[in-house]
Amino acid sequence: MLELANIRADILVVDDEAAHAEVIAEGLGRLGHHTATVNSGDAAVARVQTQHFDVVVTDLVLGGLIDGLGVLRGVRQHSPGTEVILITAHSSIDTCRSALQQGAFDYVEKPIDIDELRTVVQRAVEKTALERTVHELRRQLDERYDFDDFIGVSPAVLQILDTIRRVAPSDLPVLIQGESGTGKELLARAIHVRSRRKENRLVTLNCAGLSESILEDELFGHVKGAFTGAAGDRAGRFEHADGGTIFLDEVGDMPVNMQAKLLRVLENGELVRLGSNESVHVNVRLISATNRDLTEMVAARKFREDLYFRIRGAYLSLPPLRQRREDIPVLIEHFLKAAAQRHDKAITGMTAETRRVLMAYDWPGNVRQLRNVIENMVVLADTDAGGKLTLSDLPPEVYLPPTTAATADRPGNLVGLSIEEAEKQLIRNTLKMVAGNREQAAAILGVGERTLYRKLRDLGIKEDGS
Repeated sequence: MLELANIRADILVVDDEAAHAEVIAEGLGRLGHHTATVNSGDAAVARVQTQHFDVVVTDLVLGGLIDGLGVLRGVRQHSPGTEVILITAHSSIDTCRSALQQGAFDYVEKPIDIDELRTVVQRAVEKTALERTVHELRRQLDERYDFDDFIGVSPAVLQILDTIRRVAPSDLPVLIQGESGTGKELLARAIHVRSRRKENRLVTLNCAGLSESILEDELFGHVKGAFTGAAGDRAGRFEHADGGTIFLDEVGDMPVNMQAKLLRVLENGELVRLGSNESVHVNVRLISATNRDLTEMVAARKFREDLYFRIRGAYLSLPPLRQRREDIPVLIEHFLKAAAQRHDKAITGMTAETRRVLMAYDWPGNVRQLRNVIENMVVLADTDAGGKLTLSDLPPEVYLPPTTAATADRPGNLVGLSIEEAEKQLIRNTLKMVAGNREQAAAILGVGERTLYRKLRDLGIKEDGS
């Protein structure tokens, strides 16, 4: 794990008064950071073109042609991974708030409280370090896997991908458990294409809603005359997958009698087509998936225990999207880029408010629903509106405009609370929802991280929401 408290960063301090720059650099250097100073905006922009810095701390007002905002623009152009913190007098706060929209990390008011500045700088350092770590993990995962639409940076996803890397080359059966829309079939395909069977077929079948007779025919096939309408022999999915992989989705919906027939095939590799007495040998790897709890079904005698242990070689538990919200921004970016290219739309991104709504939504349909929402937004968007998706592009099931939401019949669980208590409850609930991630909480609440930090302190709220 990344030890955030021990990160040592490279920091550039920009102030046209050399003595002030040295004082700030010395104060930050006591935390163990490597600091450098320059005394003009043009010198700062030139420096970031030749040397990497994790954080730039700059006064807003600088002598010369380039002020603090010019430094911000130069850093964004030449070193987009570097975070910029502005130092400003109270009279220029509105300018700094505008700078936040242009990509500044935060601002600190004069006179400078060195402890406050250290706290803001440390958060910026942590952010850059985490982003580098995520980028490196994504690079390594891309080299190993090429997982198409199954992407994410959450610990749960990274653990699943690592497990796939380990089990894919074997013939071990795999059971994937997860809600509908979480990406179970994508995982099955990822396992198959990294297995020794990748040159052969991956055959899929969704068992949900199929009667025993139809399911048996689909899996094992039939011979001519086996039933009315059987005009010729037909191979089932198992024969079609011979030498490759078969993926049985929603295996928990399989009728109990069919479970016994499936178990026999898995145990001896032989099946019998409907209407035939001859056995057919097949060599197939099985990947199963379900949105049910098979252990509960076994206890209730709705799923055979011997079959359960047969199909559960490696087990992958795929959490719903609402439990891994840190994956949402990555998925948004991926789906947005793909949809814009597919539909030839000039969409360059989305507004911060729109992203916050998508981050806060619970996504009952999981990744599939998010992908469909982004696709529809791209298709229906007016590309003349600045090239960015806005709140007006969101579908009503995800977002109701305030005028509509105000008239909706919704219980007000904050009724009777003071404004301070309501604010405290809102902040606590948001922090708990994002597992204490202050950056995500600030984005959802629509405030700056600095503002949220002050509210946590003033309201006596811990960062885990307690």
